[in-house]
Amino acid sequence: MRVLRCADSGLLVELDDLDAVLALHGALSDRPPAGVLDLVPAARTLLLRLDPERADPVAVERAVRAARPGGGARDDRGLLRVPVVYDGADLAEVARLTGLTEREVVREHVARPWTVAFGGFAPGFGYLSGGSPRLAVPRRGESRTRVPAGAVGLAGEFSGIYPRASPGGWQLIGRTELEIWSTDREPPALLRPGVRVRFEEVR
Repeated sequence: MRVLRCADSGLLVELDDLDAVLALHGALSDRPPAGVLDLVPAARTLLLRLDPERADPVAVERAVRAARPGGGARDDRGLLRVPVVYDGADLAEVARLTGLTEREVVREHVARPWTVAFGGFAPGFGYLSGGSPRLAVPRRGESRTRVPAGAVGLAGEFSGIYPRASPGGWQLIGRTELEIWSTDREPPALLRPGVRVRFEEVR
């Protein structure tokens, strides 16, 4: 574990892997140190946003180092079912990279629930973990200038759904009509840390 000051109102905790991040996030969420406003997990870091009027960064760091992650179940924020048409532009390439057929790629993607580990990249974009390890593939060598909203992709160990049209380099395997991000909804994002996602094939 490495703890770094982040600007004048934060601490950035660097950890070995995503499991360590989620375990520490769970422990600190249960008993947040005094003056911590928010916990923001990522693939190998946990950002603690501090109240500059109340938080003592030294005391917060001491609390972080003293935390004892239990390694139990992740915070469960409910199940979201996502209907997907599996006709993505990179489906054949994912099949080639994994040694699976296209139908096997689809079966692996829907076989088990994924969990939103953290958000990033764009408002409403959730990094989904816990899927089949057989679907781990690299990002595309060259990003697309425009990926449509609702595109379902894979990159590394993660799956994700583009909440709105944007550039992107994930391997696209399908699309959903589900509105992942809407400012007219509270909360705007369907994919929040802890939400479980079950992909379901539709034709």
